[in-house]
Amino acid sequence: MPRSPSVPDCTTDLSLPDEGDKDAKEFGINVSQTCERAIQRAVQAQTDHQWVSRYADFVRAYNEMLECDGLPLAQYRTLG
Repeated sequence: MPRSPSVPDCTTDLSLPDEGDKDAKEFGINVSQTCERAIQRAVQAQTDHQWVSRYADFVRAYNEMLECDGLPLAQYRTLG
């Protein structure tokens, strides 16, 4: 998820074990960027999970409708 230039950064403290910080520096890992990406992925995973939970009944009903009635306008499909 690309960063929006209009949204300011939020400063947050992060505690790492000395060994983790040392290893990250040794391998040239940017801890701030790595944490930012990990948080973005975690937020997206939670958002996806909430969407699935919220719309599970609709998706189930729609799939049952497709099983019974087939695809809408299927008779007009020219491929496959």
